[in-house]
Amino acid sequence: MTGFDHSHWLDREPYSMNAAEKSGALTEAMRDLTEWHRDHCAEYGRILDLVAEHTPVEALEDVPFIPVRLFKELDLMSIGKDQVFKMMTSSGTSGQQVSRIYLDKETAALQSKVLARLMGEVLGRKRLPMLVIDSPSVLRNRNAFSARGAGILGFSLFGQDVTYALDDDMKLDIPAVEAFLERHSDQPIFLFGFTFMIWQHFYTPLKAMGKRLPIDKGILLHGGGWKKLQDQAVGNAEFRAAMAECAGIARVVNYYGMVEQTGSIFLECEEGHLHAPIYADVIIRDPSNFQALEAGKTGLIEVMSLIPRSYPGHALLTEDIGRIEGEDDCRCGRRGKYFTVAGRVAKAEVRGCSDTYEKHS
Repeated sequence: MTGFDHSHWLDREPYSMNAAEKSGALTEAMRDLTEWHRDHCAEYGRILDLVAEHTPVEALEDVPFIPVRLFKELDLMSIGKDQVFKMMTSSGTSGQQVSRIYLDKETAALQSKVLARLMGEVLGRKRLPMLVIDSPSVLRNRNAFSARGAGILGFSLFGQDVTYALDDDMKLDIPAVEAFLERHSDQPIFLFGFTFMIWQHFYTPLKAMGKRLPIDKGILLHGGGWKKLQDQAVGNAEFRAAMAECAGIARVVNYYGMVEQTGSIFLECEEGHLHAPIYADVIIRDPSNFQALEAGKTGLIEVMSLIPRSYPGHALLTEDIGRIEGEDDCRCGRRGKYFTVAGRVAKAEVRGCSDTYEKHS
């Protein structure tokens, strides 16, 4: 399977390849994408000339990677400007530089197809009534329409009767939520939001009111960083318990992903592990020499995805710290690597829709 014939990848179940099969197929795809971007993105080609010109790509660890923050410094694209279909930006605090990601129609379509395959694992094939724990104003405010707005729009494709739980002032709109729940009583509900905003604008006011919403059949997908909650000593277990307490939500799924590789998100399983699907992979690198580390060792997270064709974002070194917990043997039954994220490198800029959230945005 190559990096350009996507039909074979999309025909497979997202977690169906064992380590040996995936390594060979994904290495070939990454090699193709590397050469494509070398030939079509002059800046990327010059970087490879400096660091990787003569290095053969025989394994995923050999694929040249670039730091994700490079998309804040340079306009990197492997297409002509007349082919740009959409530009996406990362989330950021006021005054912070943001990444600029240029998509052509092919890359945007592949993002949607891969995300649909992954979301099928969470929601099944049927579109569910969807409650977005955010404000509709995020889609009207051009300054805030970045990763946050794109995330809401992207996941809304998997919902129906999409309803916002917060008003324009980010206050919980109880009448709107209760009317939505009445329309869909006794049905599975898809809830989506960014981790800190769910805590601050959904759980906290419900707790203050002493109110519990009847969403026992809810499936909550959330992401966007944990820093603000970790600062409040709230971890994954506390977050899950809070969702059960305020709304009876038993199924809570965290995800790890970034705008620079939209589509190939890493979903959390029932065992609390983030899983790499067949379309993507994770390598942990030693921050002192960037050598790949074995499972169980903590280091910088590198993410790989076969989606990016319009920009050289197929192998990116993040500023997040994590650890591979295992491969092909998670108790949930999914194949592939599974990992955990421990946080950000010291002094790295905060990122993620939750961690960069400011109430005035």
